[in-house]
Amino acid sequence: MRVRAITAAVLIAGLGAVGVAIAAEEGTHEARSALMKKVGGAAGAMTAIAKGEKPYDAEAVKVALTTISETAKVFPDQFKPGTETGDKAASPKIWEDHADFKARAEKLSADAEKVLAQLPADAAGVGGALKTLGGNCGGCHEKYRIKTE
Repeated sequence: MRVRAITAAVLIAGLGAVGVAIAAEEGTHEARSALMKKVGGAAGAMTAIAKGEKPYDAEAVKVALTTISETAKVFPDQFKPGTETGDKAASPKIWEDHADFKARAEKLSADAEKVLAQLPADAAGVGGALKTLGGNCGGCHEKYRIKTE
């Protein structure tokens, strides 16, 4: 049974990487949304563990952290010229300080990789990791996300 869980986790991680690679070529609002949903799903899986809603599962944590790290690496490339206009426009602030935007994504990726290298051993450790990663996400959203009602 454990081998099946590991195999499933590896398969999911691989498919996630393929999905990220495909989305990275698009540079559309839909591609950006899909990537953010991947990060949200990964964070949600970790949150369920941290809150005790799901049992601690090292493989699930690894898959989630890998998803966050890999997605953060390709996310800044989704903001192609022309995506700052239209009804699904990205925030113009992204282009005003693109170096900072990219650096924030790189920090999220690096922090996820650090946590992955020192994998939390329990739900409390997953919760601590989420505080760090969530701080990265929140800071970027505060500065660059267009708030909708």
